Amino acid sequence: MIELEPGNTLEINLKEDSQGRDRVMLALQAQGCVLDLTPHQARVLATELIMAVNRAEVRSNLRHSQNNMVRGGPSAEQKRGLFHQAFAK
Repeated sequence: MIELEPGNTLEINLKEDSQGRDRVMLALQAQGCVLDLTPHQARVLATELIMAVNRAEVRSNLRHSQNNMVRGGPSAEQKRGLFHQAFAK
């Protein structure tokens, strides 16, 4: 069970249908909505969720990096200069 907000949970369960096939049930409690998915459909949904989370994390990291540069973090030129100083003979 995943609590989305107080009083609103998402439950994920494995059920068996009348023919004995596995089904993945996603139930949003507050809305009374249920997604009845085959294992393949659930896997595709999980993959899409993971890809969306990865994209969100990349965007967040890019914003964080850009904010550091705006706030006066070392520029690329400064970093290159420090590199050359460290390895200059």
